[in-house]
Amino acid sequence: MFLRFTTFLSITAFILGFAATGLSQDATAKKDEKKNEKKSETKAEKKDEAKPTPAVNAKDAAKNPTAEQVAESVIYIYGLGGGRAVLNQIRKTAIERGRTSVRNADGQTQQANYARWTQRAETLDKEKIRLDQEFPTARYSLVRNDDKIFGIYNDSVFTPREDASRAFQNQIIHGIEALLRYKENESKLELAGKDKVQGVEYHLVDVVDKAGRKTRFYVSAKTFRVMMLDYDDEGIKYRRKFYDYNYAQGTLVPFRTVLWAGDRIVEETEIGTVTFGQKIDDSIFSAG
Repeated sequence: MFLRFTTFLSITAFILGFAATGLSQDATAKKDEKKNEKKSETKAEKKDEAKPTPAVNAKDAAKNPTAEQVAESVIYIYGLGGGRAVLNQIRKTAIERGRTSVRNADGQTQQANYARWTQRAETLDKEKIRLDQEFPTARYSLVRNDDKIFGIYNDSVFTPREDASRAFQNQIIHGIEALLRYKENESKLELAGKDKVQGVEYHLVDVVDKAGRKTRFYVSAKTFRVMMLDYDDEGIKYRRKFYDYNYAQGTLVPFRTVLWAGDRIVEETEIGTVTFGQKIDDSIFSAG
């Protein structure tokens, strides 16, 4: 800008000093200057055309996707090609029944029938969930409503033990839904590279929610299904594995899961039936 301004002053001084004899020369100089500018622009355009922006290689993109591309591919697959629109439409509510095997704090394993009701919300932390478990010696419920957890036993409300509450909470915040709904939950994604376990190649995707809780998902590079996930809690490393995938009402569901704490199995769950979209009475999530 300074250079152009200086040039302008010089030309102005020239015109003022030689007005009688220099007008034609000035006009000619301006024409030459415009011609030179056009030539320079033409050369620059040809130079740019000679070096086009390289096209994105689809194969390279498939081999080295971003964390968001992996996550969106998972969402696409779990919605049977419809993605989050299908998942949001079909999974407004969920009623799940099956059997679970739980290893308690004393090291004993107990079998139970269970039923789980889920009422979907805009974000995962606002969902209402009720889990009924019927053990041989007792039957009780755990309920999560307004991000609070309480228990119900014989129609009486109680405060669950801390380990029971944490285990129930971890099923929610460290589940597959944390990846499927990362965008709604405003979670952060990070690709932690690749890993090969027993000959299967995985994309490692870390999901960190707004509370700073991290879950690492092992996404099959071939099928884009979540086959495992890891998380840490109270200094213990947990790993949940997913098996027996099948479609339920047009969405992908693992019908068997196994949870490891360190080197031991602490929970196994098998879904018997799962139904989406049925109306659920809101009162079952109430402490009353």
